[in-house]
Amino acid sequence: MSNKKMITAALPYANGPVHIGHLAGVYIPADVYARFQRRTGKDVAFICGSDEHGIPITIRAKKEGVTPQDIVDKYHGIIKQSFSDLGISFDEYSRTTSKKHYDVSQDFFKTLYNKGKFTEEVSEQYFDEQANEFLADRYIVGTCPNCGNENAYGDQCEKCGSTLSPSELINPKSMLSGNVPVLKETKNWYLPLNEYEDFLNEWIIEGHKDDWKTNVYGQVKSWLNDGLKPRAMTRDLNWGVPIPLPGAEGKVLYVWFDAPIGYISFTQEWAEKNGKDWKDYWQNENSDLIHFIGKDNIVFHCIIFPSMMKAHGDYIMPKNVPAFEFLNLENEKISTSRNWAVWAHEYVEDFPGQQDVLRYALLSSAPETKDNNFTWKDFQTKNNSELVGIFGNFINRVAVLIHKYYNGIVPEGNNNAEELNEIKKAAKEIGTFLDNFEFRNALSALMNLARFGNQFLQTEEPWKTIKDQPEKAANSLFIGAQIAVALAQLSEPFMPFSSEKLLNMFNVQKSDWNDVENKNILIESGHQINEASLLFSKIEDDVIEAQIQKLENTKQNNKKTNPNANPMKDEIQFDDFSKIDLRTATILEAEKVEKADKLLKFKVDTGVDIRTVVSGVAESFSPEELIGKQVMILLNLAPRKIRGIESQGMFLLTTKPDGKLSFVTPDETVENGIEIG
Repeated sequence: MSNKKMITAALPYANGPVHIGHLAGVYIPADVYARFQRRTGKDVAFICGSDEHGIPITIRAKKEGVTPQDIVDKYHGIIKQSFSDLGISFDEYSRTTSKKHYDVSQDFFKTLYNKGKFTEEVSEQYFDEQANEFLADRYIVGTCPNCGNENAYGDQCEKCGSTLSPSELINPKSMLSGNVPVLKETKNWYLPLNEYEDFLNEWIIEGHKDDWKTNVYGQVKSWLNDGLKPRAMTRDLNWGVPIPLPGAEGKVLYVWFDAPIGYISFTQEWAEKNGKDWKDYWQNENSDLIHFIGKDNIVFHCIIFPSMMKAHGDYIMPKNVPAFEFLNLENEKISTSRNWAVWAHEYVEDFPGQQDVLRYALLSSAPETKDNNFTWKDFQTKNNSELVGIFGNFINRVAVLIHKYYNGIVPEGNNNAEELNEIKKAAKEIGTFLDNFEFRNALSALMNLARFGNQFLQTEEPWKTIKDQPEKAANSLFIGAQIAVALAQLSEPFMPFSSEKLLNMFNVQKSDWNDVENKNILIESGHQINEASLLFSKIEDDVIEAQIQKLENTKQNNKKTNPNANPMKDEIQFDDFSKIDLRTATILEAEKVEKADKLLKFKVDTGVDIRTVVSGVAESFSPEELIGKQVMILLNLAPRKIRGIESQGMFLLTTKPDGKLSFVTPDETVENGIEIG
């Protein structure tokens, strides 16, 4: 087995924060694996970074009226902090807008270009003449030919789910200008994936039929059975890594060409900082390259990126690509656009000091071979019943009893007790599961050791035997201390924050995993331990209900036809409404109120009388433009003084998207004083 482990985690897309689906499907399992490999003495490079190019980022930037760089700067910071807060132990977390990444990805492209690995193809693509830009598929909207949705994108109809091409849209329009785009010829560089079919069949279909996950192997086999086609490696865009060729202005590397090269450029950044040779990890057959990804990235990591590396000629192929399936939330698919997610940065705020609870809950529900589900009730049960009731309970009993009976000093015991074999067995079992990417089984094996410890104490009852069988009580707590320290060591990949607390509690250092597998004694008799403290605390119902309510609020918000609409006010009865006297009225006079920038004073004909109304509309209207305007007025509102002027009513107004006010008016002129309702 190789001593070097080149571990990558899929680059999160920097147009939003990370959520529990990302954590469960990629980052927490990858971190567990990397931490475990370090503990077994492997030379680990655990690399990731923000993917900062591509169309969704430019779309978000246009929508928010900022630059793409503003978007990626914002979310790169949020994502990086979330990973740090949750203990994801990347050796390097970088970004694809770094100069190093531009240099490395451009050099990679030029190497393939100089070797003649690309084909140049001219095709017709939609072009916005007003914006003077070629349009990516997502920048074209039109009517779906399948369901009639008038807002289908050029690559997909989100209403019926159909995959589309821009040419299939009825009445296509540019999202940039709203104009009808024209077809214009453009040249791009393609990688002929069909030329790599034999290599991929031999390497994956023959070479990894026994050791790759069935979901990965099956998807690759399906793609190869259908036959591969040339794929464009460049795009007509102004956001991305520029093509390093003369005459290629306005073209960038396809985001799925430059993003995986980020693994290499980020490794180079890390190597330069730490006096390492990056080639030892990427161009050495004694290095194991492992990609942690979600199932939607399988084709890129198992077909396109390996074909790119094969074309280059200097790189090793991944030893494994343990792709995970998807995690659902409360039995519904996680959706960033609908805000149906538990966001990592919000969890850290809502549950301070409880990062390991989320790590544990997500690992125990990890979608390893099929889609799985996260619920807040299950999260609460896992914490209260398993972490508090089993793991924490055992640790607390051992530490408290050693302090109570032996002043915190580990008592004498049998160094060859049969029970100590359970520790070795657990360490070996956990290690084997992790080497095989079976994270749920590994976590179960860890928890089974805690269960064994609880059962052992329950059977031995040192709180009873201390009176008439002191040697037996001492031996019980000596063995209990060995199990507790084993849990401190073995839990580190899964729950690093709790492991650190445990190591401090028992006053021991982090050791090599092999020591736990092979040594009988992990903490000596006579060793002084520190005061016991609670590892985990019970999570109450009201905390969970608040999270469920937050999701319910999201669900209600998603039902809105206008997402900017404020929530409905408290319900009223018909009798309450019938008291309101709304009338049509006409503004006769309007003037500014002295020393009040927002206020105008009106004389209004209500049909019932002529009265004075003061209203805060001066920032939206001039007095002159409102004279003679027919409006609607709440007539029976109790008078109140505003800047010394008695106001006798209130106009009906609404706020437009630009923040300006607009009067609610009748469709056509009617008599003043007509009741509304």
